[in-house]
Amino acid sequence: MNRKSIVLSFTALILISVALAVYYFVRATPDVPQRAAHPTPSETSSHAADRGQLTRFHSPSIGPRTAPVTIVEFFDPSCEACRAFHPEVKRILADYPDSVQLVLRYVLFHRGSEEVSRILETARRQELFEPVLDAVLAAQPAWHDDPQVIAAWDAAERAGLDVEEARSDMMDSAIDAVLEMDMSDAKAVGIRGTPTFFVNGTQLRRLGPAPLRELVEQKIAEAAE
Repeated sequence: MNRKSIVLSFTALILISVALAVYYFVRATPDVPQRAAHPTPSETSSHAADRGQLTRFHSPSIGPRTAPVTIVEFFDPSCEACRAFHPEVKRILADYPDSVQLVLRYVLFHRGSEEVSRILETARRQELFEPVLDAVLAAQPAWHDDPQVIAAWDAAERAGLDVEEARSDMMDSAIDAVLEMDMSDAKAVGIRGTPTFFVNGTQLRRLGPAPLRELVEQKIAEAAE
């Protein structure tokens, strides 16, 4: 065998060895999952959230469901800041009655929050959601530190709630499901405090009545384009 043949044979042997090594390495390497076509909540833009986690079919709403602009408020009925914002949110709804709806999601961060949320859900069944919401928030200083939220019950009753029926309904499994779903969505969206507002999916980053109104008016203008 001449020198050229030896070199060619040796080169071929090396190439075969490399090919076999690559083959067995690929076979032994576990499959790596591909990145999802749609971003997970942690991958979404900090300026918007998954609409599916912001609103649910069960969520209480105020204003026309056909409105081009939706304010989603993650709120805790025991939250003093939520109480402070409530008049401004109502003014926005009154100023734009055909253009804006409010969707409320329950966040149970404080003592008494769950029971008052259940009061609100029973009020919704009695078609008294808005007056009872106004009443319990107005009375919040009287029941804020009361684990039995007696003043909230009293305020709801003054607003027209059938308390006996409400106490019978408040532990219904359907209400359990509403609260569980809202808390699950709040966690998925990353809610750390209340109130947290989204307007057509865009989170309000600078908390205040004026920035909220500005964002709503911006979204109304965009919807009209």
